[in-house]
Amino acid sequence: MANDFQADLITLIDDENVEHTFEILDTYEDERGLFYALYPVFDADNPLPEEYYIMEVFEEDGEEQLAEVEDDDLIDELAKIFEDRFERLFSDEEE
Repeated sequence: MANDFQADLITLIDDENVEHTFEILDTYEDERGLFYALYPVFDADNPLPEEYYIMEVFEEDGEEQLAEVEDDDLIDELAKIFEDRFERLFSDEEE
């Protein structure tokens, strides 16, 4: 049986022009904006990380950009939302 699953990957360039590849774990949108939960892609140069990142999508010069969420209360709220969604997703897979 063929595995049809393919990860959604995104490459971001940091302030030092270094590329980093992430898997898009989930997205969430509400009246405050669109947010991505991103997990760094593992490779020989990047040991397996223990955390994921929450990024906010915004538009600049007609292009979609991502930035870290700066508001601590918002990041805590989004982390709870994403983690609840992850828990439901993985508990459904186990059943």
